[in-house]
Order: sequence, then structure tokens, then C-alpha cells
Amino acid sequence: MKTVFTCGGASWNSVITLDEFPESIPQTIHHCEFDETLGNTGAGKALALSHLGFKTTFHALIGDDTLGKQVKTELQHPNLNLITDRDPQGTERHLNIMNNKGERISIFMNPSSDKPNIDYSKFEALINETDYAVINISNYCRNLLPICKALLKDIWTDLHDYDLGNPYHQDFIEAADYIFLSSDNLKDYKSFMEQQIKNGKKLVVCTHAKYGASAINEKGEWLNVPIIDAYNMLNANGAGDSFFSGFLYAYSKGHDTLKCLQYATIVAGLCINSSAIYNPKSTPDIIESEYLKHFQTL
Repeated sequence: MKTVFTCGGASWNSVITLDEFPESIPQTIHHCEFDETLGNTGAGKALALSHLGFKTTFHALIGDDTLGKQVKTELQHPNLNLITDRDPQGTERHLNIMNNKGERISIFMNPSSDKPNIDYSKFEALINETDYAVINISNYCRNLLPICKALLKDIWTDLHDYDLGNPYHQDFIEAADYIFLSSDNLKDYKSFMEQQIKNGKKLVVCTHAKYGASAINEKGEWLNVPIIDAYNMLNANGAGDSFFSGFLYAYSKGHDTLKCLQYATIVAGLCINSSAIYNPKSTPDIIESEYLKHFQTL
């Protein structure tokens, strides 16, 4: 069983789903789909990776409050070792407004602490023993980047909807060996990806929502995959984290980049077919069966 250490990003989210985003005028909306659920990038990756068979250690900041207890309850899986530090600001909360295209407006109603009082030395043994270090872009996680570097661990990171030149992401970009991001706010994503390969990255992967995903490897070779239309979208929350997890699952099996992208597309497709931030059906047996169904003739 391969091991993963990941950190940062666990929240309790209120999710409102509308057919279309409302116009920016005063109005009353009488009907919507509404849910309250576990959210955030670390939680999504931790659960998806655990279901895919990784022995996963996940560190998160969680408040000593009722919502924190709910978050911890949702983060239960035999393969998942949850480690927490108390966030004095309370459990992180988001309001996500979704439309029927899968687009999202995310409002951080209660963000996590940027500079929590944490003893970072406790992470050294966990990172040293893990097969894969996945460092999410929560602010406190940037302090784990030099630990990974000192231990000669490759860093996997997810920049999400990165906008070019945003200084917040720079530490993660410079430290990472494997970069994932979306093209939502990055029109010239190809130039950015090519530059990162020139800077010594081993792989850069960019998702394009309904237009699939692209990757460039350290040789400068480009690969593209479309989405799988067979998966109907119920909820797009967590799709990027599931894509990342599916890719890492295939990578851990020694598959080439194209096959990794295909597995990633399957896990993301199963995620959007679920109401949660991951799909509990995304187990190795199901994933392998789905791969044969969609790609065996290719």
C-alpha cells in the first residue's frame, strides 16, 4: 500500500445550486438546491486517495466547535489518519454558489488562520516516511515546503484557479516538482506550463472543466484528454481534487502520463456524478472496471 502525506484545507461548506448565477441586482430568489457538507481541497484529496487505496495521513486546522466535530466525523476511513491542530478562528466555512455548468463562486465566510501556532518539527518523520508529499496551498502549508526539500521529497501541489503573477502562490510554484492547476483564470496556460518545465518541473497538468485536460512532461511533450460524456454532472465540487487523486493513483502504478490522465478523468467523472466532494464508489476495482469500459479500445 503506497503512502501519502497531505495537508491543508478542511471546511464545512454551505452549497447553493442555481440554474444560473444571479444578476448583480437586488432581487429575491425563491427556490434553490441547498446542502451543508464537508468541503475544501485537502479533505477532498484525503478522502479520494484513501478510497483509492493509499494509506493517507492528512493534517488540517479545525476549530474546537460543533462544525469541527462534523468535519472530523466526515473524515473517517480505515486508510485515513487525520491529524489536527486547533484553529483559534474556528472551523473554516465557505459558501459555494454553483450553477448548472459546474461553475462556482466561493465565498470564505470564515477562513482558516494564516499563521497558526504549530510545531512544524512533528511533520518531519511523517514526510520522511511517505511515498508522496502533497502540499496544498493553505497559507500555513508553505512552512512544510522547506521540510520536504531538506528530506529530498518530491512535492506535488495544486494551484487551483491560479491567476498569473499572484504572489501568494509563488512559494508553492518554486518548490513544487509536480504542478496541477486549472485554466479558469489563466488564458495563456500553455506558456505558463512550458515555462515551468523550463524551470525544472517534472510535470505540469492543467484542467479545463468540460474541455478536458492537458499535460506537459519534462521532455516538453504535450498530451491532451477529453472528458467522458457518460458521467452526468450532479455536483462539480471536488472534481479537481478527484482528478488529482486519480492521476496520482495511476502514477503510483507506474503508468505513463496519458494513462494517468485517463484515470484522472474517470475519478473526476465519478466525482461530479456524486453529491459529495468525492465519490465513495471510486475504489480501485471500480476505477479499473471504468478504465476498461472507456479506454480499452483506444
